[in-house]
Amino acid sequence: MTVYAIGQIFIHDRARYDRYAAAFLATLSLYGGSLLAADEAPVAIEGALACQKVIVLKFPDEAAFRAWERSPEYCEIAVDRRAATSGSVMLVRGVGSASG
Repeated sequence: MTVYAIGQIFIHDRARYDRYAAAFLATLSLYGGSLLAADEAPVAIEGALACQKVIVLKFPDEAAFRAWERSPEYCEIAVDRRAATSGSVMLVRGVGSASG
């Protein structure tokens, strides 16, 4: 079942985050992931925003997401993301499957 990883972050070290972002896409494609959205100017329609940037990733299934997030390629660059940002990341299941 398709899963989406949604990040809601604040960036507090731009140089370090930009270094992470420059290497990010190459790690994603190795594991079947794709970047659907990355917006530093999200607009709140209801409620208040609790972030500066929203990122939406798509993976074929949770196993592919977990393989990517634990991969040596991603772990190497994730050090910069974790040091440069604060916020949350959530994993949500897509709709339309027999189990979802």
